[in-house]
Amino acid sequence: MYERFYGLNARPFDLTPDLRYLFLTPGHSEALAHLEYGLSGRKGITVLTGEVGTGKTTLLRAALEHMKGTVVRFAHLSNPTLTRREFYEFLAAQFRLSEAAAHSKAQFLLELTELVQRHHESGGVTAIVIDEAQSLPVELLEEIRLLANLETNEVKLMQVVLVGQPELGERLNQPQLRQLKQRIALRCVLAPMSLQETANYIAGRIRIAGGDPPRLFTREAVSEIHSRARGLPRLVSVICDNALVTGFAGGVWRIDRAIMLDVCRDFDFQNPPVTMQVVGESSPSNGAAPPERTTTGDAADAKPPAEERIEVAGERRFSLFSSLRSGSR
Repeated sequence: MYERFYGLNARPFDLTPDLRYLFLTPGHSEALAHLEYGLSGRKGITVLTGEVGTGKTTLLRAALEHMKGTVVRFAHLSNPTLTRREFYEFLAAQFRLSEAAAHSKAQFLLELTELVQRHHESGGVTAIVIDEAQSLPVELLEEIRLLANLETNEVKLMQVVLVGQPELGERLNQPQLRQLKQRIALRCVLAPMSLQETANYIAGRIRIAGGDPPRLFTREAVSEIHSRARGLPRLVSVICDNALVTGFAGGVWRIDRAIMLDVCRDFDFQNPPVTMQVVGESSPSNGAAPPERTTTGDAADAKPPAEERIEVAGERRFSLFSSLRSGSR
């Protein structure tokens, strides 16, 4: 739609988990390492949680892609709102067990145990991978715990990876799931991106799509994107894509803060509260902190907190669109 207008080869901000655009902040690199180690390290149960839109599914797909062609054999479930019977039917199909195993739990356990042990003896690893795990019914979480008990005296035979929203962590704190929680060997929380990481994320996707980042977005626009999206990659992509559509419709070559405000207003992406010290008011004589005021909304003079600005001591220490960190693609 707008690719030719902006000199792009593709749409850089589509919401599909295209691994060509994989961008790894230090936090995302750590999360990816946890997933890959959880799949191959014979640790038992691995849990990754993060807010909606932080990139969990993309990281999971990257980890599974890395596992293809290795000794890891896995069943990947992305819609876990199943009954117990449907859950075992799905696993039987994924692990290519018999038709009888799909309809009999006893037969399923016999065949799965044999398969896992045989695969282990040949040097392989077997895993169950579940995305959107916060939606798992309690009865399935208990079944998963029992499947994770497949082990020898030395190692875990069945690896389990649970990926979900923060509600998953809250559910694991429930008393009836304490046995499952105690068996978690690896756990990682994926945080939103910082302002600089957001800038690099935007720049990296534009470069991969064949564009020139500084010519498409102003600094102020990128700062506004980070603020409204709260550092969540999915929301960053939504805002950027719609800003490019808006710019294209208006014949605007460079996206500025005004266009961003229009897009965010259309999507009802509110500016988070910004706490600012009142200028010119001295500290109380008792040594207490000076008074603060909180502003919200679209105040024209609102700026990101000092620690997130892309200027240090009056000097622009680095470009907003600096090169991607080595290994980010």
